[in-house]
Amino acid sequence: MKVLANDGISKSGILALEKGGFEVITTKVAQEQVANYINENNVSVILVRSATKVRKDIIDACPGIKIIGRGGVGMDNIDVDYAKSKGIHVINTPASSSESVAELVFAHLLSGVRFLHDSNRNMPLEGDTKFNDLKKAYGNGTELRGKTLGIVGIGRIGQATAKMALGLGMKVIAADSFIPSVDVKVEFFDGQSVTTTIVPQSLESLFKEADFISFHVPAQNGYILTEKEFATMKDGVGIVNCARGGVINEVDLVKALDSGKVAFAGLDVFENEPTPATQLLMHPKISLTPHIGAATGEAQDRIGTELASQIISLLS
Repeated sequence: MKVLANDGISKSGILALEKGGFEVITTKVAQEQVANYINENNVSVILVRSATKVRKDIIDACPGIKIIGRGGVGMDNIDVDYAKSKGIHVINTPASSSESVAELVFAHLLSGVRFLHDSNRNMPLEGDTKFNDLKKAYGNGTELRGKTLGIVGIGRIGQATAKMALGLGMKVIAADSFIPSVDVKVEFFDGQSVTTTIVPQSLESLFKEADFISFHVPAQNGYILTEKEFATMKDGVGIVNCARGGVINEVDLVKALDSGKVAFAGLDVFENEPTPATQLLMHPKISLTPHIGAATGEAQDRIGTELASQIISLLS
């Protein structure tokens, strides 16, 4: 059987699939050509990340598809229920990239509180002529320890983020409509651990209480964060979104940054990917990454081998 990994797959995943008797194709096929390619090459499994979309049109056009796999968590680029109604298995890897995304959240948080994103823009330009001016401009940073991190969505990635926050000495609060409480276990290198229970509260109270807010929710039909919600927050709040574009109203975010209501933002995802708004890309208070939350070597290895294991189990 043939597997089309249209958005790529790790070498370890390829080796595991080949060992299981599958032929793996890593040719990048344009979205509009995916259905034709699947049919012409008798592909049984299509694997995607966030770039390729597997909608009803492809599902209807490709009766030979047996499995649709998503390397990662969110499956908003796949018509999951429709695929399942056609007898197609839909799989993903919800646990494989949690720590990678959580670490990126803290990369943005640490960058924001110490102005690293802006300093790294200006030091190459003016570090040799205005060193003392830059030192003064970036010399009033903020520590994370002792501050309150509000996590919107306390699923796997939210919990991984909570563990890191607790390890840094932060207070963690959460909002989640589906999880009544969660035990978060912080494990140390020597085998010891500490467990704490987080009981989610209302989104409204989280916005009022948090010093920093991180989003870990699937794609939404509407914004969670708009001008109305910004108004209820503490002055100087920090916002990080490594979840999905469209969670935050970006126009309102820029206004809140310009007014000082929001001290900084860290964005890994955008409403208009892959062409984010220029006012975001150029804003001095925004730390930017191009949707790389799960893009570590370790995470991609875990994703590849987990997908391979599920495919082999289902089809062999």
